Amino acid sequence: MPYLQSNIPHFHCWVRREFTHNHEQYHGEFLHAMAIAVTTIPDRCLSFQLIFTGCESDDTEDENVHGGAMWARMPITALVADTPLEKWPERMVTHHAQPWDCSSRDHDVMQYDRTSSSPWICKIDGEFYTGKYMFTVDYTGSSIADDPAQHKQSHVIELTDAGDWTGNIIALPNNRVRATSPALWETGEGAPDFKPSQWTHNAESDGSYMDPSVTFDNLYSGKE
Repeated sequence: MPYLQSNIPHFHCWVRREFTHNHEQYHGEFLHAMAIAVTTIPDRCLSFQLIFTGCESDDTEDENVHGGAMWARMPITALVADTPLEKWPERMVTHHAQPWDCSSRDHDVMQYDRTSSSPWICKIDGEFYTGKYMFTVDYTGSSIADDPAQHKQSHVIELTDAGDWTGNIIALPNNRVRATSPALWETGEGAPDFKPSQWTHNAESDGSYMDPSVTFDNLYSGKE
């Protein structure tokens, strides 16, 4: 189980340059980078290990001073997808980009193969938008992460049709997204009739566990 940092399916992105200068200057400017790993720190949003490519200086007279430079723990709110955009997206406040902070340093990264090709429906600030699924971060090893009523995953998504937010990278939990796949299922309408579970399930909690004839009823046990 990874602790603190994991490799991810790497992706190219643009980084809001003010994040590289203590938010003191360069607002509205962007640097090109490759995101290669994710970091999870409790009570913070996801952050990323970056390698800057320097390609923002291509076809300009500017020197390439950033290519190969690295940055650790760049917040998700600094990242913009490396896709053609009509304009740079507006920066999102953190609780819109990731409604729930990371719940543990212990985590895993996975890419669900049955949900990666079709658009996802994303609910942000009461409105519905579409996005492109990238990968998922799941958490364990803390009282919140392992509480069935509080557990949240972070699905990392590129917003593809979200008005002024189109192009931002976000991380939403299950109750803010809906996966679509017309070939495999019909997308539902309206809110699912779900209620968070307050239960944990394990063999030792069942009453029959105290009955030796049940607990030790293995393949080679004899019969009376």
